[in-house]
Amino acid sequence: MKVAVAGTFDVLHAGHKALIDRAFEISDNVLVGITSDAMASAGRKSVNPLWIRRKVLQEYLSSKEGRWMIFDIDDIYGPRDIMDDVEILVISEETLGNSRLVNKERRSRGLKPLEFSIVPMVKNDAGERISSTGIRNGVYGRSGRKGRDIAVGSTNPVKVEAARCVMERVFGDVTITAVDADSGVPEQPFGEETLKGAVNRAKNALGRHWMAVGIEAGVFEMYDGLYDVQHCAIVSQDGAVTIGMSSGFRYPDDVAQLVRSGLTVGEAMKQIFGENRGRSEGAVGILSKGLIDRKELTEQSVKAAMIPRMREL
Repeated sequence: MKVAVAGTFDVLHAGHKALIDRAFEISDNVLVGITSDAMASAGRKSVNPLWIRRKVLQEYLSSKEGRWMIFDIDDIYGPRDIMDDVEILVISEETLGNSRLVNKERRSRGLKPLEFSIVPMVKNDAGERISSTGIRNGVYGRSGRKGRDIAVGSTNPVKVEAARCVMERVFGDVTITAVDADSGVPEQPFGEETLKGAVNRAKNALGRHWMAVGIEAGVFEMYDGLYDVQHCAIVSQDGAVTIGMSSGFRYPDDVAQLVRSGLTVGEAMKQIFGENRGRSEGAVGILSKGLIDRKELTEQSVKAAMIPRMREL
């Protein structure tokens, strides 16, 4: 028996997990639809790009026993070659209306209507429905509960989600606020500018938050060429500043030459590898052919910056 569940899964939270968990309770063959960037962004001010949403979703599904598959959806019906074989659709109370439209369309094509398994809304501490918007705004964490109040000195979704994932592993419930903080360094930092940018981002984001995270990627002339190393600075209200770095990787000579001539890494990668690829994969994703992506690389720097603080926790 095939069971499907679908959603945007922007900042995967307890409500999303309740839907997925129900699907695996019903069947060991679960199909998970995730909205495309075009569908996800319709009517929303901000949403994480598909590659981040998919990655976090994959990480959660990997903990499940049974078979699962993620597929993209561009409308409420989903691709027919996948959805026509589904028998049960797991939904929330708020999506019941659209689900009935799906069954109306199925009947029009002579297909058996889907059976619905309706999951109650998961609520936050205030008794309201958990939403990705509330999590994005730093009102509560993924569980719906308030946690350690942490700012990230960037609105870049990769940096925000990387910091969120690391801090959740360290502290459990956290509330993350993305702050458009000034780095005080050029758009393409070189050498020591990278650390300066990370520290500036963290200090400029701290405000009244308990802790702030600043992340900056820069290039360094090392060994046999131009290397990329991400730096993370973490500051807290007690004035402590801790620093961490990601692993470094070497840029190809043609990319390095363009960066040395004044282009940013993004501009150089676009010129060498083509339009828009770096938007989702990042330079490290392209060059490693998916072996490592930029969220993973960013998480490395945040973890490293937390190491000096771990003995005190």
